[in-house]
Amino acid sequence: MGYKAVYPEEVINGHRAFIARRRALRPSEEYRTPTDEEWQEFLGHFERRKVALGACGRSYATPCIHEHSCLRCPLLRPDPASRHRLEEIRNNLLARIDEARREGWLGEVDGLQVSLAGAQQKLAQLDELATHQGTVQLGFPHIAGRVT
Repeated sequence: MGYKAVYPEEVINGHRAFIARRRALRPSEEYRTPTDEEWQEFLGHFERRKVALGACGRSYATPCIHEHSCLRCPLLRPDPASRHRLEEIRNNLLARIDEARREGWLGEVDGLQVSLAGAQQKLAQLDELATHQGTVQLGFPHIAGRVT
């Protein structure tokens, strides 16, 4: 075991060499300029990721494996402006769980509790996001002898 100092230039050159090796292994047609139709379809992908509570974070050209149950999905990134709507959904779920318990619909209770847990998790995400709103970005550290 030894020690080696790594300098930024070495890291950059190593990364560029890695990318060049990976590109050499991939079919060259993957590096062509996309057609206008392909580009519009790609942009449309992101438009179709906008949902009532925020934005879906699933990858390009992948289907929704959660059957569009966004509240339960870990890939939903809630929009802070949707907080009121999420609170209404949570309150409605609580009322529906009470009704299902009264009526003896235990299967319904189980499903609603999963949705309730999703709503509470999304609200917690919004709370976490709000606590980081005041974060100050300090920028990159200055490296002595390096011109930026």
